[in-house]
Amino acid sequence: MKRKRTNKPNLKIEIISEYVYILLGSAIIAIGFNVFLLPNSIASGGVSGISTILKSTLGWEPAFVQWSFNIPLFIAGVLVLGKQFGIKTLVGTIFLPFVVFFSNDLEPWTNDPLLGALFGGISVGLGLGIVFRGNASTGGTDLAAQIIHKYTGLTLGTCVAIIDGLIVLTAAIVFDIERGLYALIALYVTTKTIDLVQIGFGRSKMTLIISNRQAEIQEGILNKIDRGVTKLSAYGGYTDHERPVVMCVVDQTEFTKLKQLVKTIDPTAFIIVMDASEVLGEGFKRA
Repeated sequence: MKRKRTNKPNLKIEIISEYVYILLGSAIIAIGFNVFLLPNSIASGGVSGISTILKSTLGWEPAFVQWSFNIPLFIAGVLVLGKQFGIKTLVGTIFLPFVVFFSNDLEPWTNDPLLGALFGGISVGLGLGIVFRGNASTGGTDLAAQIIHKYTGLTLGTCVAIIDGLIVLTAAIVFDIERGLYALIALYVTTKTIDLVQIGFGRSKMTLIISNRQAEIQEGILNKIDRGVTKLSAYGGYTDHERPVVMCVVDQTEFTKLKQLVKTIDPTAFIIVMDASEVLGEGFKRA
């Protein structure tokens, strides 16, 4: 038998692309930190938030603070959780403070704390989303959250929320309540931006259609909207009669056309509509 050849050039390109994502994402986070968050004293969670607080209170260089937290946390993560973090996470852990250090002379892009919180949150979210696309992380409090999760049984999301919440609370005490509120805004914007980078701008609608004329609806969707359908076997809870369900996913721009088509064929059809944030496959985005 002939062995199946692996496409080594493509594998190398994929590996290089992942490291490019890590370096690019880390650089965006670092620059956003230096021009938006740090000059406005916004500590929106994570090791960067800790470094912002220590810079303002003790005058410590943020890059050194981040290294002093990130590297021990990475080592602890490997010892406690295993080696799944890999070399890529180590690259992000070291490179991000490196860029923070060499870009610390950049002038603030705004001295308005609200703008700093909004655009700082966008910068951090954009950078983290790009790093996540490289199948890595920048270490820091995410590793601490995973360690706490292992030993306490709390959900990972709860652990992250507790750590970031304590950092934001500390910022509110060290600076003032207003800065703490700005930090919460930045933290919220960061999470939404990460979702946007991961999922994209595209939005689709998934519809479940229950009708006695499902064959005509199926044909209309296939021929007039040019979308595929899937028939799901279902039974009415009251009658216990078989009621096939037609499932169809369409672009948001096609939804009105689909709804009008179904109502034209069967005005009594029961339609359930849900948002589909990411759809992979033929006719949509490729995986």
